[in-house]
Amino acid sequence: MGDRQSRRDERYCAHSCRWRAWLAAVGGGVTAGLALPTFAWPPLLWLALALLWSLLERPQPRWTAACWGALAVMISHRWLLALHPLDWIGVPAPLSLPICWLLLLFCSALAGALLLLWSSLAIWLQPRRFSSALLLACSWGLAEVLLARGPLFWVGLGAAALPGDPPLAGLAALGGAGLVAAVQLLIGWGLWRLLAAGTGRLRPRLLAWLGAGLAVLALHGLGAAQLQAAAAALGHQPTLERVLLVQPAIPTREKFGWQARRRLQQQLQAGLAEAVAGSADLVLLPEGALGLEPVLAQPTPVELLSGGFRWQQAGAAEPEQRSALLRFAVGERRFSDALDKHRLVPLGEWVPLTQLVRWSGLSAVGGVQPGASSRLLPRPAGSLAAAICYEISDGAALAEAVDQGGGWLLASANLDPYPLLLQQQFTALARLRAIETGRWLVSVANTGPSQLIAADGRVVAALPANQPATRLVEVPVLHRRTIYGRWRETPLLLGLLAGAAGRWFSSAADRPAAGLR
Repeated sequence: MGDRQSRRDERYCAHSCRWRAWLAAVGGGVTAGLALPTFAWPPLLWLALALLWSLLERPQPRWTAACWGALAVMISHRWLLALHPLDWIGVPAPLSLPICWLLLLFCSALAGALLLLWSSLAIWLQPRRFSSALLLACSWGLAEVLLARGPLFWVGLGAAALPGDPPLAGLAALGGAGLVAAVQLLIGWGLWRLLAAGTGRLRPRLLAWLGAGLAVLALHGLGAAQLQAAAAALGHQPTLERVLLVQPAIPTREKFGWQARRRLQQQLQAGLAEAVAGSADLVLLPEGALGLEPVLAQPTPVELLSGGFRWQQAGAAEPEQRSALLRFAVGERRFSDALDKHRLVPLGEWVPLTQLVRWSGLSAVGGVQPGASSRLLPRPAGSLAAAICYEISDGAALAEAVDQGGGWLLASANLDPYPLLLQQQFTALARLRAIETGRWLVSVANTGPSQLIAADGRVVAALPANQPATRLVEVPVLHRRTIYGRWRETPLLLGLLAGAAGRWFSSAADRPAAGLR
């Protein structure tokens, strides 16, 4: 009778533990999704990461971790549903919403698969050890850097420090977004270990909490010092470029119509007149603004940079259509230089196997081809580093362009019909790119965010979202290089090696002890 009751209690306990693990996975994933960034309050993310670490010692750790990752991406990337309805590009109404959901579910499933692999590695390394946590955190950070260079738009842990915690984001000047992601993961690990300590002696517990708090404060102090160094660079009286931002706020679903094109021409002419009156050096229009026929009605009186489309002859093959930043010199009606978009939106601009499937994708302009990987745009007034659309997520490419001579950063985007949530995430990434490179950044987008961001990540000026507007700003041209600009992911790689070495030495120390037993 006693054995039967004991087995029943064990089954109940196992069942209860499984449910608590799944509740922790769901709660942690939802919390992480809201912190990437919606509420943008880093302690909220640290709590979610502590729950993720705790899953590694609960029942079904791999699948619960995968659930955590899938929910985090599903909630943080829910703006994908704003693509509906897709009837303006020829998708039948009954298929529109299912396609948008499939895109969101695909991204979520991919995130779940990545967390499944990461949790498998974590279980093998025994996550309670700090050396294992360091190895796992740095590998996560490096994975985010690699994902940012891939075809999908990932908003990872690196961007979650903004706008709520600029000092922590300041660590990006040392090791990029990957380092910020790794540090946040380690903070989550420390919180998990402190909470898992349970009810021991009061004095050691208080000392542990105090030590952890001091470590977090020290990291914030180190990041704040980087921000102060970036702000101090202005004390050397840098060269200034006067730049006029033109935010058309023309819905993408209407932009190829005759009335929308006429309205854009009126906005452009008014912007050029304002630029002349304000002695501007440069006028900026967002991604795709000039459409398929980038010829101005009149010669431009001021240098103009605008998004548009062009044809590139590729050898003996048929000409390729490119989405590009087009530069019009003073007195020109046709562009003289161009920087082609390198990272194309899957299905939106680039469709795999187009030789076999005759489909232009979810785009009103048909399929386009990628350009060169360099993000440097040479100009007579001085080169700049430019990101088109979600190329803003790739900090390494912009850092390389800055290393080649880019004096400031330009982010050109459309971002319609997406909601304000995506604009917030885009702003967080833009601020992070400015901190990484120590450069001022100008963002110009169809519906926003159009803004000026300082080298220390502060938003200095911003146009109202979803409204037609213009703004004349002064952009400092800087030449200072950050540690990240010099060494890229080297600090992350050193952390990875340190974690691997620590894990190896601790395992070697355990083997003789196991043999003695």
